[in-house]
Amino acid sequence: MKKIHVLILQAFIKPFMICFFIVMFVLLMLFLFKYIDDLIGKGFEWYVLLELIAYQCAVQLTMALPLSMLLSSIMTFGNLGESYELVAIKAAGYSLRKAMMPLVVLVTLFAGGSFLFSDYILPVVNLKMGSLLWDVRNKKADFLIKAGIFNNTIPGYSIRAKGKSKDGTILYDLMIYDHRSGNAANNVLLAKEGFMHNSADNNYMILKLKDGVRYEESRVKNAKRYDPRQQFTRFRFKETEQKFDMEAFQMKRTDENLFKAHHSMLNLKQLKLYTDSNRVQMDSISRGVFTETKNYISYMAPYYHDSTTRPVKTKPFKDFLHDYVPKDQQRNAISNALGQVQQLNSIFQMKEPEYKAYTDKEIRYNIEFHRKFTLAVSCLLLFAIGAPLGAIIRKGGLGLPVVVAIIFFLIYHIISTMAEKAAKDGSLDPILGMWMAVIVLSPLAAFLTYKSTTDSSLFDIEQYKLKLEAFWKTINGKFNKKLPS
Repeated sequence: MKKIHVLILQAFIKPFMICFFIVMFVLLMLFLFKYIDDLIGKGFEWYVLLELIAYQCAVQLTMALPLSMLLSSIMTFGNLGESYELVAIKAAGYSLRKAMMPLVVLVTLFAGGSFLFSDYILPVVNLKMGSLLWDVRNKKADFLIKAGIFNNTIPGYSIRAKGKSKDGTILYDLMIYDHRSGNAANNVLLAKEGFMHNSADNNYMILKLKDGVRYEESRVKNAKRYDPRQQFTRFRFKETEQKFDMEAFQMKRTDENLFKAHHSMLNLKQLKLYTDSNRVQMDSISRGVFTETKNYISYMAPYYHDSTTRPVKTKPFKDFLHDYVPKDQQRNAISNALGQVQQLNSIFQMKEPEYKAYTDKEIRYNIEFHRKFTLAVSCLLLFAIGAPLGAIIRKGGLGLPVVVAIIFFLIYHIISTMAEKAAKDGSLDPILGMWMAVIVLSPLAAFLTYKSTTDSSLFDIEQYKLKLEAFWKTINGKFNKKLPS
C-alpha cells in the first residue's frame, strides 16, 4: 500500500503544479487586459507593477485553486486509468477508496490551508490590492506632447507644439498659455524651439526655450483710467527656462484605513463584529420609526369583552364611524385620517433608503462570511468530481480532461455566480446563495464516485453503440415476426 500511495501522490502533484501555474497565468493575463488602459503610459516604477501583480496572484488564488484541483485530479486518474495502473491496483486486492486515501488527506490539507488563507491573509491582500489599484487608476498619465494638439494635463497650462524630434525631447514652434490666474489669454509664450528634460528629483519638468517672445497682460485694481503701460507687456528672449510642477503626475498613496470597512477586507471575527454593529443601527432606525409613527396609529381590536367577559365582535369601520362620529364631523374625520396616512408614508419614504443601506451591508457581510468556507469546500467538491471522472474517462494528457474540466468548472462557476447575485439582490437567502453550487453538485460527485468504484463504463462510447445495436436488432426481430409470411 505504501508504494501505491507514493505512486498516486507522485502522479497527482506534478499535474497539479503545472495546472495551477497555467491557470494562474491565464487569470493574471485577464486581469492585465482588463486594466491595461490604467497601466500604460503612466510611468510606473517596476516595483509598483510587480507589487500589483503579486497582490493579484494572491487574490486569484480563490479561483485558481479549485480549477487546478479539478483539472489535475481528472488528469491524474485519467493517466492511471489509461495506463491500466488502476486495473492493476484493483487486481492486487486494493479498492480505489483505500488507494486514494493519502490523496484525500492531501486535498483536505489544501482545503484547510485555503480556509486559513481566506480568513487571515486574503482580507489583508484585498486591502493592499484595493488601495494600490485605486491609486494606480487615479494617477494621471505621463506628460506627452502630440504635434498640433494642445496638452492641458499640467494644471494651469495649455501647451502646443507644431512638431517634435523623434526622441520627443525637442519641441518646435511652441505656444504656451498660462491661465493660472483664471484668464486663459492673459499670459502667452511663443518660442521657436524648446528642449524638455526633468529636474534631478523628478519633481519638475524644465523647458529650455530659444528665440521667443512672452506676452503678459496685467490690470491694476481700482484703476480710474486706461493705462497702456500697465495693460500689456512684451518680452523678447534668446534663451530662457520655464519650470512646470509635476506633482500632479506623481502617484500618491491613499490611506489604507479608508478601505478597512469594506466587507471583502474583513476576517471572520471582524465580520461578526461589523454585523452586530450593523444590526444595532437597524434596530435603532426601527425604534425611531416606531416612535415617530405611534402617535399616528390608532389600534382598534376586532373583539372586545363585555361584562360577562365574553368576546363580542366589533362592528365594521363604516358602521363604527356612523354610530360614534356625528354626521357633520365624518368628512373631517376621514380627511384627518388621510392626512395621517400621508404623514406615515412620508416618514417611511424618508427612512427607507437609510434602512435599505444597512440591509445591503448585512447581506454583504453574510455573503463574505460564508465565502470563507465555500472556498475550502469547493476544493473538496471539485476533487470529488474530478477524481472519479478521470477514473471513468481513462484518458490522460491535456485533451479531453481539459475540456471536461472546463465544462464542469463553468457549471460550478455559473451556478455560484448567479446564486450570489440573487443573494446580493435580496431575492435569495445569503446562506442558500453561497452554498447553492455545493448543494447542486454534491449529488453529482456522489454519483460519479459510485460509478467509479463499480467499474462503470459511463463514458465508453463503444458500450453505448453495442447497446444501441442490440436494441435495434430486438425491435427489428419483433417487427419481422408480426409481418405475414
